Amino acid sequence: MQIWVDADACPKVIKEILYRAANRRQLQLTLVANKLLQCPPSLFIRAMQVPAGFDVADNKIVQLVEAGDLVITADIPLAADAIARGANVLNPRGELYTRDTIQERLTMRNFMEGLRSSGVDTGGPPALSQRDRQEFSNQLDKLLAKRVNG
Repeated sequence: MQIWVDADACPKVIKEILYRAANRRQLQLTLVANKLLQCPPSLFIRAMQVPAGFDVADNKIVQLVEAGDLVITADIPLAADAIARGANVLNPRGELYTRDTIQERLTMRNFMEGLRSSGVDTGGPPALSQRDRQEFSNQLDKLLAKRVNG
């Protein structure tokens, strides 16, 4: 199992949780972004810079992800593509996307995008809370434990 991170918008605190998990479990963690990222020195952590452009980082993750890998993203279309390739997908708030839930998320995302494009101010997501961080850590631990145990 490898962990792929859609790193352009991933909160720093979530990246730090992932750094610790990658080192502790000795898993390859790759942060993919269209900007230069600083990562802690580690045999298990690397940053991959891709050219700037719409969905370039997402497309690179989809190209490289394999069944059983873990993708960290809040991007619903990327999540759907990764799930279609057999990956597990966890968003930075700790929500595990599955084959059963991703279509509903895609439908809602497309609906909200339609509202925004017609000029409706839909606001943005709330700030990442301590509860979100804890939920992310808990879900990550469950996924990694399942990998070891099963």
